[in-house]
This record gives sequence, structure tokens and C-alpha cells, in this order.
Amino acid sequence: MKYIVVSLFLIAFVTDPLRIGKINRAKSEARDAYTSGDYKAAIQKYHYLIDSMKVAEDELKLNLANAYFLLNDTANAITNYQSLTASKKNEVRSKAHQQLGIINYRKQKLEEALNDFKQAIKAHPDNMDARYNYELLKKKLDEKNKKDQQQRQNKDQKQDQKKDQQNKDQQNKDQKDQQKKDQEKKDQQNKEQQKKDQQQKEQEQKEKEQQQKEKEQQQKDQQKKDQEKKDQQDKKDQQSEQKDEQQKQEKKPNPQLSEKLEQMKMSEEKARMILEAMKNQEVQYLQQNKRKATKPRDKGKPDW
Repeated sequence: MKYIVVSLFLIAFVTDPLRIGKINRAKSEARDAYTSGDYKAAIQKYHYLIDSMKVAEDELKLNLANAYFLLNDTANAITNYQSLTASKKNEVRSKAHQQLGIINYRKQKLEEALNDFKQAIKAHPDNMDARYNYELLKKKLDEKNKKDQQQRQNKDQKQDQKKDQQNKDQQNKDQKDQQKKDQEKKDQQNKEQQKKDQQQKEQEQKEKEQQQKEKEQQQKDQQKKDQEKKDQQDKKDQQSEQKDEQQKQEKKPNPQLSEKLEQMKMSEEKARMILEAMKNQEVQYLQQNKRKATKPRDKGKPDW
């Protein structure tokens, strides 16, 4: 980037010849120090001219600012350049804006630097250094802005993709969570249904066992009844057989009895009738004695 060429201007009008001589010598010394690169000495001479000799020339102030700039004293350079941006001389005002643009460019304040170069061109359109710097910086900013815009678009696109992926992941997660809940609910329902079916099966088994027990009990009861009935029938049959046997025995002729009956000239039928009558009389006699008894029966004696 180009730098400002130092320009020294003569005082337009000075009334004191001695003062004029001092000023001219100081200007010459300042110019020699500046051109030789002794910027500290140049700064002292310019301050002597401006502060002590009260030389109010914008060109001297511009050279003072340039000396600070070349000495890398940015703070003092900025202060002196800024004071010259209000100069009535277009060329001085243009160079001050140009130098401020260079400083801001070095500080990477590109937008401010571009504006400084623009103001330099407006102040003095023939300032080709300011125009060159402006066009170069504008091109660089346009490329940077384009690159930044592309980066922002890429960043926004990545953020959108990331957001879409996050939404997709969340949807998948929600879907999996819902599927898990549905499966857990289904498993719980199946478990409850299995438990219910098992309980019903156990209940049916109990009822079936109970019915089987009742059936077996009924069969046992029926078998018992049948056995009792059979036993009773057998007993009756036995008693009937015994009675028949007894009757047969009774009807069977007794040789001794028959012999005695023959001696008594009495038939068996008649003897049987007499015996039956005797039994009946004995029964009646016993019954009558029981009704007539007034004292307690002695347990050690028979009823008769």
C-alpha cells in the first residue's frame, strides 16, 4: 500500500523577519529529519513549529501525523489525522481520511477503512491512492461478504440439516418409545389374560374335581344304599329261609312225638292246636300279671 509523500509548505504571510527565519530553519530541519528517517527529531521540530511558533498550517500537522504513523505511534497518528478531517483544504482532508483508512485496515476494521477511503475520494477525487485502496478493499470486502454469506448459508443449511436430523431422531425416539409402551401394554394385557385364563382353568379344574368327587360320592352313596338294600334283602331272604326251615322242621314228623300221639290216640294236627292254645293262654296270663303288679320289680328275679 502506498504512503503519503511528505510535503512542506511555506508560510503565506509572516510580518516578523526574525520569526520567518526561525520558522524556515525549523521547517528545513524537520524536512531533513523526516526524509532521513529520523521521525522522532522530525516530530520535535513539527511540535516546535506548531506549539511554540504557532504556525497554523495544516500541511505541517499532516507531516506531524505522518511522522507518528511511520514511527508506529498509532494513537498520536490517529489523533492528528482526525483533527485534519475538518480541514478546509480538500487535499489535506483527503489525505487524512486516506491515512485513517490505512490504520483501520491494519486493525482489520475493514468497513471503517472502506468508509475512510470513500471520504478521501469525496474530498479529493484526484487522490488516486485513496481510489486504488477503496476499489481494492471493496473487492476484498465483496469477496469476503460473499464468502461469509456462503458460509452463513452453509452454516444455516447445516443447522437446518442438524435440526431436521434432530427432529427425525426425536420422532424415531418418540415412535420407539410409543412402540415400547404399546408392547409393554400388550404384554401386560397378555399377562393379565394368561393369569385370567389360568385362574379360569384352575377354577374349571376345581369344579371338575368337585364334580368328580361329588359323582364318586354319589356312586359310593348309591353303592352303599344298594349294598344296604342288598343286605336287607339278604337278611330278609335269610330270615325267610330260616322261617321256612323252621316251618319245615315243625311240619316234619317227630318219630317220638308221633309215637306218643299214637299211644294217646291223638293226631299231630290236634296236638299242634292244643299247643298253640296253651301258648296263647300263657301269653295272656303274663300280660295280666304285669298289669296287676304294684311293687317295683326285683331286678334279681324273672318277670314271672
